[in-house]
Amino acid sequence: MRGRKAAQTNFICLVNVEDRIPKDHPIRRVKAMLAEVFRQLNPEFDDLYASKGRPSVPPERLLGSKVLMALYSVRSERQFCERLKYDLLFQWFLDLNPDEATFDATVFTKNQARLLQHHTTDVFFAAVVELARNQGWVSNEHFSADGTLIESWASMKSFRPKDEQQGPGSGNGWMDFHGEKRSNHTHQSTTDPEAKLLKKGRGKEARLCFAGHAVMENRNGLCVHIMATPSVGKTEPDAALEQLDELAELGYEIKTVGADKNYHTERFVSGCRERNIQPHVAIFSGRSTEGL
Repeated sequence: MRGRKAAQTNFICLVNVEDRIPKDHPIRRVKAMLAEVFRQLNPEFDDLYASKGRPSVPPERLLGSKVLMALYSVRSERQFCERLKYDLLFQWFLDLNPDEATFDATVFTKNQARLLQHHTTDVFFAAVVELARNQGWVSNEHFSADGTLIESWASMKSFRPKDEQQGPGSGNGWMDFHGEKRSNHTHQSTTDPEAKLLKKGRGKEARLCFAGHAVMENRNGLCVHIMATPSVGKTEPDAALEQLDELAELGYEIKTVGADKNYHTERFVSGCRERNIQPHVAIFSGRSTEGL
């Protein structure tokens, strides 16, 4: 028998949000682990804020929002604030009551920026990794390193000659780059000066970007170290060696590290050997490196 859709008649009803989230939903374990991390970081949060004044957005909710944005691929703070208004799972994860006012996008973005200035995210990431180590989820010996390009939000129109004066009225007009030679030595972005012009490979267009470097452990594929650098100046192998040194200082007994062809360099291979680490690097055709 066909069911008939009835018009909505209940405008006010009692709903237990806890019952709307399935008991076996993976987000429950994530929330429980974050609660433990926030408990450990509570002294850090106390040092960041003044003892008097108007209460800010709780740092637990700011960092929890970042986790939700990463898990559910939310592209921006404004889009997240819009979704938070009607997504019960998001409200439950941040301990927001359904009748409680959600974040204003502008205020939320400013609070996020202030939190990032104090390197709180670095401490938060380190606490999550340490929790994974205590639970036995992280390999202590075998790792993989890789790098990528992170595209800047700066427009290519902002990549102007360094000696060019940007006066009033020189806004986002039409630009013709045909025949113009541009490089990082002669040009710079007016909106993001730290972004450098680089292309990912042959046949690819050059973009303003940064470099991201990550070290993953090989047991569960968890990221144990991540850093961002200018896309020009520090190579992926150099960044990986620096990350391996920092992991060794944290007590990791690294025995092997895997990497792609970009790491098939004498400096990286010899650097791993000097640290008593076995490099498992993809071989670059036609290149011979001692130690591989």
